[in-house]
Amino acid sequence: MTLDRRRFTGLMAGLAGALALPRRPDADPSDLPSFVARLEPMTADVEPISDAERAARREQARRLMREQGLDGILLEPGSSMTYFTGVSWWPSERAFLALLSAAGEPIWICPAFEEARAREETGADADVRVWQEDEDPFALVAGALRERGAVAGRVGIEERVRWFVSDGIRQAAPAATLGSATPVTAGCRMYKSPAELALMQRANDVTMAAFRAVIPTLREGMTQQQVSSGMTAAMTKLGGEDPWALILFGAGSAFPHGTREPHRLQPGDIVLMDCGCAVSGYQADITRTTVFGKPSPRQRQVWELERRAQDAAFKAAQVGVPCEAVDAAARKVITDAGFGPGYRVPGLPHRTGHGIGLDGHEWTNFVRGNTTPIAPGMCFSDEPMIAIPGEFGVRLEDCLHITEQGPRFFTPQSESIERPL
Repeated sequence: MTLDRRRFTGLMAGLAGALALPRRPDADPSDLPSFVARLEPMTADVEPISDAERAARREQARRLMREQGLDGILLEPGSSMTYFTGVSWWPSERAFLALLSAAGEPIWICPAFEEARAREETGADADVRVWQEDEDPFALVAGALRERGAVAGRVGIEERVRWFVSDGIRQAAPAATLGSATPVTAGCRMYKSPAELALMQRANDVTMAAFRAVIPTLREGMTQQQVSSGMTAAMTKLGGEDPWALILFGAGSAFPHGTREPHRLQPGDIVLMDCGCAVSGYQADITRTTVFGKPSPRQRQVWELERRAQDAAFKAAQVGVPCEAVDAAARKVITDAGFGPGYRVPGLPHRTGHGIGLDGHEWTNFVRGNTTPIAPGMCFSDEPMIAIPGEFGVRLEDCLHITEQGPRFFTPQSESIERPL
């Protein structure tokens, strides 16, 4: 792990305040910029993924292609293209594609007027083939397949490739059999390297530091947007990329992904904060649930039940266990307490966790029916939820990674409803 723990400990000490609720009575939304201004970046020393690691990923992809009987896989701009090649491009109506074959380095299909920019991204020695505006880019794909002996073979299509692209390839190379590239892409991406885990750890550390900066500023009358803006500003100042923050108050916290109804913070409201950012593209996803003021017995009871469900999921996430067993363990705690059953509310309305890495949600998931065995290198969120429509919801979410000895959280769990950090 590359995090300088002494610097992180110093930062935490500088952010320490009255974390027990109720909050500082003198805190005001207008104080957020100055509060954030005191934060120091935490990402100056991160080490991005190396070219050597990306080359090893492509070699692993070639091995998986041979095992799956695929002659190649086709990628559009997105996280899988970045994962295998380091190229970050934007999807548009003009086809920009990478063909990874089982027998060679990538072949790039690029609009001619973007060639210079593409070579900046792919490298001077890359095999970049260009098409003019009045030409068919998919004819170039067919030609590349022919060169690699795959024009009548099996080609995997990455799951986010758009229809017009896959249909264009089907028409240009009708003898090819198009199928799913997921056994290759997920087969590589599900298992994180030490370098990936270090970047995810830093993203989680940044997100936790932002929580510590912003939670003490909660004040009666604040809007959800004010708290969200404070969290995203704090994560940005701390060095996080693409920060986001879903903030829910009161009865709105029972909506897993939020509600359009506005709400100003009042004493006794549940506060659910689902937030994250990226470091070198690798994601964090953390949820904390607390209460503004004094919790009611009902709120405390549900919060503690939620924590027991999260603990049960963590304990179940052992090497070799099917992913669905983790969901079952958390769900049993909640249903045994009288909620549910199944996905019914009041209760746990969604899966217990999702895969995470370059995407906030990626393969694979803690969900009923998923028999994929848990293995070292996998990363998941652990986030059972108890949603009680019309009252409130409680979700505690920490991400974990699987070691040879079992699961390990990236972040410390919440201590209590009054002490969410």
